Amino acid sequence: MKIDFDGLQAFVTVAELGAFNKAADKLNITQAALTRRIQKLENYLGLRLIERTTRHVALSSVGKDLLPRVRILVQDMASTFNQLKDVSRSAKGHFTLACVPTMATSVLPALIRQYRDKYPGNRIKLVDASAYEIREAIFSQHAEIGLTVQGTRHPDLEEVPLFDDPLMFYCRQSHALSEKPFVTWSDMNLKDLIVVSSFTGTRIVMNYQLAKKGIELQGNYEVQHHATALNLVAADVGCAIMPATICGDGDRPGVIRIPLKSPVVRRKIVLIKRKGSSLSPAAQAFVDIVQSMKLVWHQ
Repeated sequence: MKIDFDGLQAFVTVAELGAFNKAADKLNITQAALTRRIQKLENYLGLRLIERTTRHVALSSVGKDLLPRVRILVQDMASTFNQLKDVSRSAKGHFTLACVPTMATSVLPALIRQYRDKYPGNRIKLVDASAYEIREAIFSQHAEIGLTVQGTRHPDLEEVPLFDDPLMFYCRQSHALSEKPFVTWSDMNLKDLIVVSSFTGTRIVMNYQLAKKGIELQGNYEVQHHATALNLVAADVGCAIMPATICGDGDRPGVIRIPLKSPVVRRKIVLIKRKGSSLSPAAQAFVDIVQSMKLVWHQ
């Protein structure tokens, strides 16, 4: 059943004001348009609701019986629409964000703090997953947006580039390469090198860019997560190649990071969503904060 809200609103307004011209003015439409709305409603119901003469307007007996219920219905619908508008304007609500773990431990906390301060009543469900799993979450609509490493472009995804995240050499201060201003890929001793799994977005990007230079990298230790690699470096097990966002200077006592060159390898961090989809107000508000932070990240 299709509810004719315009017709119901027109009926209530005419009944309350007792005149078509006054009702048309209040609804900001012409009298002809108002008449059409009333006639359409009456035709749909198969009932005469308003008796109109050249001198006055009066409700039929059926119209009088219906008016109290229709008035409540119109008021409830108007209130609901106003609440929905408030949600849109104030970005109230909740959303699901899929994020690679490296962002969850670096960039994301600052974003969430800003979002929390601006929208304290909102809730974020955070799914930390691999780049592949994030894509699947977006496609299946288990997440509205994803913060991830750029991979192969997909025609059904929209990407917002955020910043470049260079790979760096992490080691203990006692390491043989710790005094160098930068490290080349040929400098590294593969025997004590810790690398992340070849299934991670970071490793895929690294292998692809190194292959173009004829470089193949294999370490003695392979881990699934960057956090594990960082802990092993801190424990003096070896050195590791990880993104700059993993750990800031001085964040881990005894651990330093050194720029990698020849070549410089960067992964691109992007925000993704389904192409053509409309985000909820709560999710769009988060995207707006991310967009505003791009200027800071690029400095």
